[in-house]
Amino acid sequence: MAKNEGVQFVSYSIKIAPYKVPYPLPLLPMLPFCCQTLSSNFNKTRETITSFISSIRNRRKFEPIRTKSSLLCSSSLSLVRPEESNQNQNVLEGREPQQKAHLPSRHGREGEERVLISEVLIRNKDGEELERKDLEAEAAAALKACRPNSALTVREVQEDVHRIIDSGYFCSCMPVAVDTRDGIRLIFQVEPNQEFQGLICEGANVLPSKFLENAFHDGYGKVVNIRRLDEVINSINDWYRERGLFGLVSDVEILSGGIIRLQVSEAEVNNITIHFLDRKTGEPTAGKTRPETILRQLTTKKGQVYSLLQGRRDVETVLTMGIMEDVSIIPQPAGDTGKVDLVMKVVERPSGGFSAGGGISSGITSGPLSGLIGSFAYSHRNVFGRNQKLNISLERGQIDSIFRINYTDPWIEGDDKRTSRSIMIQNSRTPGTLVHGNQTDGSNVTIGRVTAGIEFSRPVRPKWSGTAGLIFQHAGARDEKGNPIIKDCYGSPLTASGNTRDEMLLAKFESVYTGSGDHGSSLFVFNMEQGLPVLSEWLCFNRVNARARRGVDIGPARLLFSLSGGHVVGNFSPHEAFAIGGTNSVRGYEEGAVGSGRSYVVGCGEISFPLFGPLEGAMFADYGSDLGSGPLVPGDPAGARLKPGSGYGYGLGIRVDSPLGPLRLEYAFNDRLAKRFHFAVGHRN
Repeated sequence: MAKNEGVQFVSYSIKIAPYKVPYPLPLLPMLPFCCQTLSSNFNKTRETITSFISSIRNRRKFEPIRTKSSLLCSSSLSLVRPEESNQNQNVLEGREPQQKAHLPSRHGREGEERVLISEVLIRNKDGEELERKDLEAEAAAALKACRPNSALTVREVQEDVHRIIDSGYFCSCMPVAVDTRDGIRLIFQVEPNQEFQGLICEGANVLPSKFLENAFHDGYGKVVNIRRLDEVINSINDWYRERGLFGLVSDVEILSGGIIRLQVSEAEVNNITIHFLDRKTGEPTAGKTRPETILRQLTTKKGQVYSLLQGRRDVETVLTMGIMEDVSIIPQPAGDTGKVDLVMKVVERPSGGFSAGGGISSGITSGPLSGLIGSFAYSHRNVFGRNQKLNISLERGQIDSIFRINYTDPWIEGDDKRTSRSIMIQNSRTPGTLVHGNQTDGSNVTIGRVTAGIEFSRPVRPKWSGTAGLIFQHAGARDEKGNPIIKDCYGSPLTASGNTRDEMLLAKFESVYTGSGDHGSSLFVFNMEQGLPVLSEWLCFNRVNARARRGVDIGPARLLFSLSGGHVVGNFSPHEAFAIGGTNSVRGYEEGAVGSGRSYVVGCGEISFPLFGPLEGAMFADYGSDLGSGPLVPGDPAGARLKPGSGYGYGLGIRVDSPLGPLRLEYAFNDRLAKRFHFAVGHRN
């Protein structure tokens, strides 16, 4: 843009002038510009006008009185000696100077002396007419009290001086009263501001030059208006404040040639220190966590302009590590450097301990106590002071049992992408009722798995994360006595290899999108597993699975849609088929009672609404289908058990927000006119 060639944007190191900037910067008052510095000048103006009135009454001579201001604009009153101002005209006309008795005067309110003004003029500082009539009109329009043939007080003149300066176009205003033959002539001698020709901005390291260019674009080539300049300064300070940045305009000056110089002060981070506090006394103590483990979680770094918003996010990030009970960041001045030191005060949680509990298995559907599970676990949240986590857990039920060791490093040392690593070993025994339930002899089939693997996860984009891993699994079926079996009561195979066990090496890939994180927010998960036939007897197959969720608020109610589906290709274990039906699938059916196939799709629509307190009501409808893939599973276990392959359910439910998590109690009907209660802890998958 050609007409802005005179605009310069310059960034230098921080220098705070002409005064020291206190902290915190966001709490600073705005820079006191011209209109805020006139009070001392107006006090002098009052004295000057008073002296003028006294001089007329006492007929004594006096010298001009002037006041000056060192800031952008000023106002003052200068009274020229009546004898000097009218000397030439009096001599030419052969008259003597007017006497005090000839000057009409009246008293205003509260005894203020009034002087009759016969004429009011706007002139430049040399007493000549202004070249720009638009500026003369601006000054004249600002006058309210000072009119020809009006009796004025000191206060009224003073207020009009205020108004001229407040118009923003003039850097000085000097009322001059002249005693003439026709009466007192009041002349406002004004000095217009320079025309804006360029900009120099110092110290603005994070303020975009485009923002400054847009802010000053309309004023190029025009007389600088102080009011408009003040608005621009406020907009710059607002830019910093909205982003929580420690920065503001600390000085402004109009240089010769119409160049405006802005001095911006930005408080850079000088140092960040960690202080550990005792969780009981609040006194300083030695911490177990390594300071570098905390510091690398922070997005605020040395040399950056400190941001309050960024600091709050850093506090939340440290809290999500799970090893801190309380976190706060306190900015402090770093001496006289114009920078800021950050002190992070943290209170650590107990690092580890034992726990015990219980739960309900959704895969068990028969027997009064068969679904109950007891658990025992040991966990350490902060191994080696690096925020690494160790969990050893055992869950045991009448049929279910899971022993699991999991070691997680949330952020691998030396990695700049926040990659986490998880190593897992698990030995589990779960019921095979989802696929191979309803044995004719009343017996149960259990599936035993020994699994070991390693997974790596990292953020890919905002709200997106990715996981890749390698998992080895050894799996097989057993009867109620624990003996290995290869076929169920219908003669359907229980393994893909024909042996008592199937072995596989899986390459896992997963991508997850999460919205705000609450249950009703958007969610998308895509998962793929590829069997790697490193050995000839290891299974080779490919499984893909995806699920999506979307919530819509309708007044106080929330409408939730979810859709999931998957497909598997290759040689896979029959008990790994997709099972349809149950609490987290199609309600109104038992677990896996709709079907089990190589492919599946399940859709759900649900509307929930508040009732009172922590209680919510819900209405729902589910549909699921194996897409005709049931017979493609080895042995067709779904067909042998006369599973329909598709079905729907609908019903009502209540939700209770409890200390154990969300409790769900639902009553559902299915398309076969069957009714069923469902109870679960936690939200639906």
